[in-house]
Amino acid sequence: MVSGGFGFRAYTLFDTLVWIACLNVLWVLFTILGGVVLGIGPSTAAAHVLVRDKVRGNATPLVRRFAKEYVKNFAKGNALGLPLIVVGAALVLNWGYFSAGWDFGSQIASAGILLAALFAAGTVCYLFPMFARYELSIPQYFLMSSRFAMRHLAGTVILLFVTAAALFVCRSVPGLIPFFGVGAWLYVTGWLCDRFFAANDEAMSESASGPSPAGSASAGSPLKTPTSSTEASLA
Repeated sequence: MVSGGFGFRAYTLFDTLVWIACLNVLWVLFTILGGVVLGIGPSTAAAHVLVRDKVRGNATPLVRRFAKEYVKNFAKGNALGLPLIVVGAALVLNWGYFSAGWDFGSQIASAGILLAALFAAGTVCYLFPMFARYELSIPQYFLMSSRFAMRHLAGTVILLFVTAAALFVCRSVPGLIPFFGVGAWLYVTGWLCDRFFAANDEAMSESASGPSPAGSASAGSPLKTPTSSTEASLA
């Protein structure tokens, strides 16, 4: 079979769809296994680790790797996920309260909450893919993902559009939720973020190397992932 032929592309698409469906089922099962609230963060962290491997062409046993990453990142996943749940619940409750009022103050408050929700959603889109790629402390993940969302607005808009499209499709066709609802969103956002981060790292690496001597050992060398250099590359 010719690698560039229609049959190969169709096979690749089908294989990816099956992989996404399996990822979706695993995410749901392990989220329930953690009691939902304590399962969302670790499941999302594990899923994004697998997505990063997938988009880089690294084939790994899906179920075994997911379970391993879930257990390994259970504490860190909850350290990332639980604050998001609290913030999300606060935004929803405040939106429901202020949007019900028709006075000017309530409308201003509801508009502010909407902007805060968009910013939070943009930050979340980067947060777990950043966790899968970089070694940072928990506070730095929140700080760097929020900075990245603000500094790379074009990418943030694309991620928000993908998120809105995923919500629209799931609402229109609820039957897709058990198979593709979350998995497709995780895969697409993870794929996009991996490219956004790679482009940013490359740009920052070129900027950091600067006009150095031809024999310099640091010239053109890629940035690594320890906390200090990673923070500099994302800031």
